[in-house]
Amino acid sequence: MKKRIGQLKNFAKKMKQELFVIYLSYKDDRTPWYAKAFAICVVAYAFSPIDLIPDFIPVLGYLDDLILVPLGISLALKLIPPQVIKEKRQIAGELKKVSKRKNWFIGILFIFIWILVAVWVGNMVIAILN
Repeated sequence: MKKRIGQLKNFAKKMKQELFVIYLSYKDDRTPWYAKAFAICVVAYAFSPIDLIPDFIPVLGYLDDLILVPLGISLALKLIPPQVIKEKRQIAGELKKVSKRKNWFIGILFIFIWILVAVWVGNMVIAILN
């Protein structure tokens, strides 16, 4: 069971990475207009809170996320020229490394801000009680 969950997590990470590659490819001038149109629809649908089948419907609600999004991603990747995909995968990999460092920095910054707010609120409460 843990192996299956690990496989699903890896698949989800790969799909997220491929979605970013499609987005980057959409901006490239070498990508044909029909591939751009399809790519932006796939990216928009993947990030849209609105689904064809709402998520609150048992089982069917998640089927569109599990079937339509990966199907759209694979079709979009086939429509985009291979050299563009290869180049954008490299760029996406480099951006991923940079974003991990930024995520840590932003996380630490938010923790610091929350600590400052907690100290400020604590000082206000102490001042009111005195």
